[in-house]
Amino acid sequence: MGERERVLAGPREEVDNRPRGLTSVPRKWGALVVLLLPVLLISIDMTVLSFAVPHLSEDLAPTGTELLWIVDVYGFMIAGLLVTAGTLGDRIGRRKLLLTGATAFGVASALAAYSTSPEMLIAARALLGVAGATLMPSTLSLIRNIFHDVRQRTLAIAIWATMFSAGAALGPIVGGWLLEHFWWGSVFLVALPVLALLLIFAPLLVPESKDPSPGPYDLPSAGLSLVAMLLAVYGIKGLAADGPSLGYGAALVAGVLVGVAFVRRQRRLETPLLDLALFARPAFRASVVTNLLTTFAMIGALFFMTQYLQIVLGMQPLRSGLVLVPGLALAILTGLVAVPLMRRLPMPWLLFGSLLVVAAGFALMVLAGRGLGAELVMVAFVLVGGGVGLVQTITNNVIMATVDPAKAGAAAAVSETAYEVGGGLGTAVLGSLLTAVYAASLGAVSGVDGAALAHARETLGGAVDVAGSLPPSAASALVAAAEEAFTRAVEVTSVVGALMVVAAAVQALVVLRHHRSAVAAGSH
Repeated sequence: MGERERVLAGPREEVDNRPRGLTSVPRKWGALVVLLLPVLLISIDMTVLSFAVPHLSEDLAPTGTELLWIVDVYGFMIAGLLVTAGTLGDRIGRRKLLLTGATAFGVASALAAYSTSPEMLIAARALLGVAGATLMPSTLSLIRNIFHDVRQRTLAIAIWATMFSAGAALGPIVGGWLLEHFWWGSVFLVALPVLALLLIFAPLLVPESKDPSPGPYDLPSAGLSLVAMLLAVYGIKGLAADGPSLGYGAALVAGVLVGVAFVRRQRRLETPLLDLALFARPAFRASVVTNLLTTFAMIGALFFMTQYLQIVLGMQPLRSGLVLVPGLALAILTGLVAVPLMRRLPMPWLLFGSLLVVAAGFALMVLAGRGLGAELVMVAFVLVGGGVGLVQTITNNVIMATVDPAKAGAAAAVSETAYEVGGGLGTAVLGSLLTAVYAASLGAVSGVDGAALAHARETLGGAVDVAGSLPPSAASALVAAAEEAFTRAVEVTSVVGALMVVAAAVQALVVLRHHRSAVAAGSH
């Protein structure tokens, strides 16, 4: 039986003790609504923080490196723990893990909101990442086991994927309003009412599910996966931010070696923490890589676009958020439109075209220095958002269509790991590139001494802060030079982002065209 026939016939069912009433169609869709809450929460959290960067920079005065850690340590901790969390949910129960993680996420959100130093905020964001690692694979794997009908599951996953865009669209509006009326920490408190709803309704509507025969849990593998991810990401981030360095290079090499040890251990274990056989399926592998590269570009774009709108163009947080809303709203629409399109068009070409649309959005940002202002950013992000909405629905359906329900947590964890690693690296690599080009482009300014100029080169917000303590003529010259340097950095970073997305498009087309049966499993 081929891959497509296996999926259409229905993979083996899980053994659980949930009441039969919970399998009714209304209860299934009610459970889906509840499972969308943590997705909404995490996507809001991601975009809200981007808008809060100028405000927390002014209050906590982080260095450029600390600022990058504040933004991306959350994603890196999630990435390091997702595989562990996904397989843990398969064993102890996905709903149980979801509720435990939601409680911890609420506590960590409160700590982040009331942080009094960059170090405290970094630590709180790391704790948020630990808690967040339990949320995402739990939601997708529960959906995989609630919706056994292929058409229902395709629509459910499309709605799940579009909730990322919905949260991202709400983030700028909610965050912009909060930042104009309250302090920057208020953006983290948005999580609390959402988590309260989840904790109330999940026990009522979401059926528990787990792998009926999970085998032993291998703690050494869990430790190896976490250490490998953190070492590798620390090395990549450091090299991107500070250039060649023995310490960062050693961390990267050590991470790779620990990763190799992790893979070798999985191959020896009868019940591995991560089923490497998943990666033997080309459609699964190509979809995961596409998720990583697309998210890399998307989150990197949000990082520099929000700063460009607020600091270079001088827009208020709420107004700058509204500039990005059309693109995020289009991502919701295209994510849903992807469902009928997958039934009518060849999926490899649909995915290829969607990625080229994203790349075109990045290419437009190369014109940032031509005086086109907020309109340019709006059009560019409309292309980025519209393309990403299609991509996420397509790839997540292919990923989940190729696995048995019992292993849904592990597969969801791999998918979410790619998403979080891509998001974290998007901020780290593109953010570091942005910072490096900005610093290199900001030359000497008349009336600004070396120490002040060094601080101004840390971040664009730092330059504005320095200008506040200078005489009017020097302040004006510094701000103008810093804005020009930042615009130059945006242009260079946009080119790199476009190239990354084109690379994702080519690899997806090449791989998926040669494995049509596995691709078809995700589209019917």
